[in-house]
Amino acid sequence: MKLMLVSSPIVPIHYNPLEGVGGSELNLCNIAQEMMRRKHQVQIVAPTGSTDKVLPIKQVEGELQPCIPTAEQGGPAIVPNNAVLANMWDYVRQVQGDYDLIFNFSHEWLPFYLSPFFSRPLLHYVCIGAAIGVIDRQIEQVASLCPGTLGAHTRTQAATYSRPEAFRILGGAIDLSQYDFCPEPGDSFAWAGRITAKKGLEDAVIVANTTGIKLKIFGFMQDREYWQWLCDNYPNAPIEYMGFLPTKDFQSELRKCRALLMTHKWVEAFGLVAPEALACGVPVISYRRGGPKEIVVDGQTGWLVEPDNLDELVGAIERIDQIDRHQCRQRAETEYSLPALGDRLEQWFKDVLY
Repeated sequence: MKLMLVSSPIVPIHYNPLEGVGGSELNLCNIAQEMMRRKHQVQIVAPTGSTDKVLPIKQVEGELQPCIPTAEQGGPAIVPNNAVLANMWDYVRQVQGDYDLIFNFSHEWLPFYLSPFFSRPLLHYVCIGAAIGVIDRQIEQVASLCPGTLGAHTRTQAATYSRPEAFRILGGAIDLSQYDFCPEPGDSFAWAGRITAKKGLEDAVIVANTTGIKLKIFGFMQDREYWQWLCDNYPNAPIEYMGFLPTKDFQSELRKCRALLMTHKWVEAFGLVAPEALACGVPVISYRRGGPKEIVVDGQTGWLVEPDNLDELVGAIERIDQIDRHQCRQRAETEYSLPALGDRLEQWFKDVLY
């Protein structure tokens, strides 16, 4: 097949987390490589400044899109002057006839709005749950006017929208070759994610402060005031901020941890760090909320606990040695490898085209 993959207009693509790649961009890069491995022809469309040694990228100039706004049901869609978002999709419109289908990875109003006007199938890998009224309503329109073209990571994510049955459930994947299995962990536990209140880091810090477990914290420092609040309120908590690391360095630290804690306060669409941990053989202790509750097999690859219940979180930590780390790696290989996701995507593409 001839596939055009359209990236987010928020940041250029760099296959390096220290240079700004987010979850949706990493997902796109991984999928592009898997499709190329399967001998499909792939072209990526992304903002100017995008670089990769392997992937074919068409760079489009224009002003980067602001980050997704706060949820306002009546709020407007923001499109800057000379927006790269508009320029990218104008380019896609012009060359669409050279491709079998177009695959959108951005969560912006414009591509959803344009769906019925394209002559080639336009598929959308929706990366978050319903949160922004102006985008959510366009997704509802796509469900009605272009059936079969919406994809979601998990059933839980799809259920946040008004037409959950309209979504193809795709899951997610990582490049397992970049993650090394560790059968014998050290004493530390891990927490990974953007340092922001909705990720619920305070719950993990409170538990570390109460139990004395060592907690290594990984992730982008999005909210420094929130981090300072944690440090001021729990000065003696045995925590260590490890930074926002490239995959190679992140997995080398993560694999040595006894478990990963996921204490998110919102509905995570997927939770990429969960398969990353499993790939290293690290069990996951997660709130039974959002995508992670579909990733973690309770009692086999970790423990699911009642959301916001710190007592249950402590209880799961005390039982973590009951989990077989080999089962964690096996789960990652079976469900979250790039070949597994590639099979699901290829079947979706064929269903749409044929």
